[in-house]
Amino acid sequence: MNAKPFLDTNILIYAFASNDPRSEEAEALLAAGGMISIQVLNEFVNVSRRKLRREWPEIEEALSVLRTILDPPIPLTIEIHEAAVGLARNSGFSFYDSLIIAAAIRAGCRILYSEDMQDGQTVDGMTLRNPFA
Repeated sequence: MNAKPFLDTNILIYAFASNDPRSEEAEALLAAGGMISIQVLNEFVNVSRRKLRREWPEIEEALSVLRTILDPPIPLTIEIHEAAVGLARNSGFSFYDSLIIAAAIRAGCRILYSEDMQDGQTVDGMTLRNPFA
């Protein structure tokens, strides 16, 4: 198992947010290092652009920071896609959450930090943790 945690998109969003009470905890998680996937990066760009209305240079700067402090992202592969389909079918997770869970399992992470999933739930030996709970 990988000792580094896997970080969901919301951790990255809060780490780069302004005036959000979750930012300090999210920044600490990023500073400690961890794993993400291409799916997480894609969601980060989409939320930053559409919901937060960030400009491209600001988004690209944040992506550069993420590449510097985190491990290389886990690619989206057919194996991860197929595992996500199975997770979504069998567990009731949304398909996009299942993609993140499948990537975290593939990376061998023991912990997935996410605000969006049930804190303490275990999936294939990996524990979901809400750091803001």
